[in-house]
Amino acid sequence: MSSAGRTTTVTETGAVRHVVPKETPQLRAEIPKNGVEDFFWTYTEEPHRTRRQAIIKAHPEVTKLCGPEPLTKYLVLAVVALQILCAYLLRSTPFLSWPFFLTAYVVGATANQNLFLAIHEISHNLAFRSPSYNRLLAVFANLPIGIPYSASFRPYHLTHHKSLGVDGLDTDLPTPLEAIFLDSILGKAFFCTFQILFYAVRPMFVYQLPITKLHLFNIVVQVAFDYAIVQTLGAGALGYFILSSFLAGSLHPCAGHFIAEHYVFQGSTIATAKTLAQSAPKQAVAKNTTISTPSQSPTSSPATAPPATPQPEETYSYYGPLNLLTYNVGLHNEHHDFPAVPWTRLPKLHDIAREFYEDLPCHRSWVAVMWHFILDERVGLWCRVKRKEGGRKVGLRPEDVGE
Repeated sequence: MSSAGRTTTVTETGAVRHVVPKETPQLRAEIPKNGVEDFFWTYTEEPHRTRRQAIIKAHPEVTKLCGPEPLTKYLVLAVVALQILCAYLLRSTPFLSWPFFLTAYVVGATANQNLFLAIHEISHNLAFRSPSYNRLLAVFANLPIGIPYSASFRPYHLTHHKSLGVDGLDTDLPTPLEAIFLDSILGKAFFCTFQILFYAVRPMFVYQLPITKLHLFNIVVQVAFDYAIVQTLGAGALGYFILSSFLAGSLHPCAGHFIAEHYVFQGSTIATAKTLAQSAPKQAVAKNTTISTPSQSPTSSPATAPPATPQPEETYSYYGPLNLLTYNVGLHNEHHDFPAVPWTRLPKLHDIAREFYEDLPCHRSWVAVMWHFILDERVGLWCRVKRKEGGRKVGLRPEDVGE
């Protein structure tokens, strides 16, 4: 990427914004001389810690938004009950039939995506004050998903927050092997169709978790529940749960959040929070602006790093109606800035610290994100920001149930 001019403004709160003009070069991994693409390698720390400190300095009242949301446990109970009801109603419906598939896609996939994100919310201890109660609720939310994963999700996800973009730690990052073999329209379509499997299997190839009592408890409870469902409602009911989970992470509107959150985008799917309200085009980049070209892997020290070029954002928010079904996970910059703020208070956080968010690139539509990701040759699995250093593994100690 070539360098681009920037204008710097300072808001009344002291927040510094570096605004890139309209002629900003496209944010895409370059092709080095060997003809192989690479990720966006950066030498700066992840942006959320810096922005969090700036927001707290400007708006100290945001810290009062932190803490559990009592509503979460009731929603989890309702959605689990809904899925069991659907499984009961479909108990005599053939698995290979349109009524079965459409129910699994429209109701089941939406419900299980909601439960995925309930477990995401619970992993931050945002349902109860007691860590143990949060673990138990996550195992309960896991039931209609059909496969035990809540115990493993938490340490991988907390490490994703602590080590955003760090190669070898952040399991949300696609591996080079994925990026190489899926670097085509068909490859990206395959990835979007089966992305739930990539997210389930990839972490084990990055690093493995120790098996704890919580993992064993998660497995035993899930197997017992699955067995009870098969015995009482038949194998088709369990098939409904698993099909719902697969479709929730496939070509489903709510599944767009997996790609929208951290892949580097530019073009028609990108707006800013301000332009969504004012229809005035404006683009911003992060305060940290040092990034290497893809042909230069960051093995050197910052002192010998390549010249600074505009750094693409590595987290994107989505402000749209599907947030109502997904625990406001679309407010992803806000979530990464303040992981201790529950889903019901993220809009309030955005309103309080609006000047920090209104110029950040965001998505208008998760469906458009998947469409753009698959068909646009400028976007692909290479379009992620990576760093070699920083972060650490979190939640790996067997006794660690409250970190």
